[in-house]
Amino acid sequence: MDLKDFKSGTYTQQRQYRSFTPSPVNHTWVWSNPKINTLLEDANHKLGALDAFSRQLPDVDYFIRMHVIKEATTSSRIEGTKTSVEEALLTSSEINPERRNDWQEVQNYIAAMNNAVKRLRRVPVSTRLLKETHTILLSKGRGSTKTPGEYRRSQNWIGGSSLKDAVFVPPSHEEVDPLMGDLENFLHNDSIDVPHLIRIAIGHYQFETIHPFLDGNGRVGRLLITLYLVSKGLLTRPTLYLSEYFDKHRSLYYDNLMNARAGNDLAQWIRFFLVAVAETCNNGITTFGKIQKLREDIEGKRIVQLGKRLPKAKTLVMSLYRNPRITAANVTTILRVTPKTANELIQDFVDLKILVESTGNKRNRVFSFVEYLKLFSE
Repeated sequence: MDLKDFKSGTYTQQRQYRSFTPSPVNHTWVWSNPKINTLLEDANHKLGALDAFSRQLPDVDYFIRMHVIKEATTSSRIEGTKTSVEEALLTSSEINPERRNDWQEVQNYIAAMNNAVKRLRRVPVSTRLLKETHTILLSKGRGSTKTPGEYRRSQNWIGGSSLKDAVFVPPSHEEVDPLMGDLENFLHNDSIDVPHLIRIAIGHYQFETIHPFLDGNGRVGRLLITLYLVSKGLLTRPTLYLSEYFDKHRSLYYDNLMNARAGNDLAQWIRFFLVAVAETCNNGITTFGKIQKLREDIEGKRIVQLGKRLPKAKTLVMSLYRNPRITAANVTTILRVTPKTANELIQDFVDLKILVESTGNKRNRVFSFVEYLKLFSE
């Protein structure tokens, strides 16, 4: 099908509202708009550069955790959850009770994402994986009553206070299984020639249009993009997350999805998506570059001044890349040293301007790797 001939679907009159049934997507797609070609070329080039950079960065898995936390906070923010990267690093006992529900949703997202990426080694991007991911995403907190891990068995809607004044009403629940089956087949159909970035752009649009779960569709749909790119080998590690771009351009994100449905303009959604990929890759490369520069400064200049403590200092630095927030008790456990040695090494790190005490307390002090945290909060 040529994108210019795309018909998004049909409306079905229900009792007091109209639901929208999207057209199947499992077929070959072509386009006559040359702009898509240039945007696709640029996005593929940038994606390859990001992946190459991540593969060249030593110990890259240490830094992936912070990328995951940033994605979890940003993707959840699009849905109205307000938790910062710094708050996401807190434990349950440390978080303000008034903010615990938001914090829990972010923790669920982190756990869901980590599990999904791990499961990709054995399970393809599929209904099975999406349901498993959704189960974890809604396992605790506000979404736990929204049938975690199951496609919906009732009508949902987007925008508005009810079905009567909704901005958009997805297909009826009876249509979810066949539509998701068509989407799954499309993502894995080797008999059609559709570039991976075009395929997942259409796939994300279709998933959000089907809205197969009662809750969590936005987060699962955005995670689907990363899982697909990793599963197809375009990314060696899960280093690309589009939520930050979608959040920054939130109105355009929603408008382009809705215009594809209401105006049959799937081509514009694809153009928006490809620009998002290219710009996010650029940002990712910049962040990895800053990480590399910071490592060279800390590991090559600052901690080398610690003499005999250097081996333990190196171990502590690597731990801080994974979790840039630490206490003396943490250091005691990580390094298997006495509390006295742990406090002495922390003070060395404070003197070297690696750690900053963040509570102002004399007891139960918490130290943050502020320079590193800023790279994920900018």
